Amino acid sequence: MEAPIAGDRIKVIAGAGSNSTLEAIEATRRAAKMGLDGTLQVAPYYNKPPQEGLLTHFQEIARCEPDLPVMLYNIPGRCGVNMLPETTAKLSEINNVVAIKEAAGNMEQFSEIRRITRPDFHMYSGDDSLTLPLLSIGGTGVVSVASHFIGSELRKMIRSFKQGQVQDASEIHFKYFQLFKDLFIMTNPVPTKAGLRLLGFPVGPVRLPLTDATPEVQSRIADLFKELGLL
Repeated sequence: MEAPIAGDRIKVIAGAGSNSTLEAIEATRRAAKMGLDGTLQVAPYYNKPPQEGLLTHFQEIARCEPDLPVMLYNIPGRCGVNMLPETTAKLSEINNVVAIKEAAGNMEQFSEIRRITRPDFHMYSGDDSLTLPLLSIGGTGVVSVASHFIGSELRKMIRSFKQGQVQDASEIHFKYFQLFKDLFIMTNPVPTKAGLRLLGFPVGPVRLPLTDATPEVQSRIADLFKELGLL
């Protein structure tokens, strides 16, 4: 639905993942028919597949639309399973598996993925607080939560680092480090929606079983936004 709105201005990547391989394949085929630029494929949640199951799951998805780029998404805290670097490396050998959003929060795992995957395989942080450390070991960037509020600053941080202006990048990182943390003081996207409402965006409430930010959390976010000049 978003592709006609975005036009050619930006890349549109569809979240087409599922804990059912068949459902993920069907969603991926729909994304291809819509002319989207790629799909984000989360590791299967709840059913906790073994590494061989993860490997086969993502292989089948990638092969169903071989011309459509795939970004893997590893987030053990939400899915209950951690895709090991060796599994990621095997998947990176597939031509259209081009990137991973790695949200294990483990720099040792980041390092091992970078060490054993092909040089043009892109590694994105799934945690804003780890974007700069990840860049230092060859990461590409971030799939960000904080970009809802400071997208231009994050872009500046990444560009500064890649241009060798490490001190400038570090200053941006530390300036917004508390924001990176406070956006997760309740389950994401609860604090993010609270922040967007503060800025006047009609995002509406979260759906059950999530509940909206408490008054204390709303106040904390408002105070931080004022401190950072966002409000």
